Amino acid sequence: MKWSKWLEQWDMTSLKIKTSFLEMEWKPQDEDKTAAWELYIELLTRITTQPLFHEHGDEKSALDSIYSLFPITREVIKSNGRHCIEFTKIAVVILNQIVRPFTAKWHRLSIHGAFEDSEKCVQFRGELGDLQKDLMKYTRMLANMAGVEDLTELEDEERQ
Repeated sequence: MKWSKWLEQWDMTSLKIKTSFLEMEWKPQDEDKTAAWELYIELLTRITTQPLFHEHGDEKSALDSIYSLFPITREVIKSNGRHCIEFTKIAVVILNQIVRPFTAKWHRLSIHGAFEDSEKCVQFRGELGDLQKDLMKYTRMLANMAGVEDLTELEDEERQ
């Protein structure tokens, strides 16, 4: 399968990736699968894929959790070595094109007191919800790459 088809399957064709790359074969190796599993577990158990209900949680903690994807992903890549290149390709694109714009914007706003303003908190939670939709797709992609069952919809949100 080509990268373009794999991304299409996950509705991630809006990512800006060079055409030559998209025409390459998508062939995850064992190191890619291990790396995907490691990051899948991180995403599955963080605010990246879990609801932040209005009566619970803290915006700054949520932002910090999203930001922590950078060092976590770097460590996963380093610990799995240079043979986890398929994982690295998608991880870098997701961090730079999806996560970074969100964290950069909200880090600056938080420094200037945004989370003390209830309207800004509502805006943050709305944008977090949008980010979570993309990160949920990414989490499913990682489950697929790792060759494991997708548990992103295991829980019934009404019971939480």
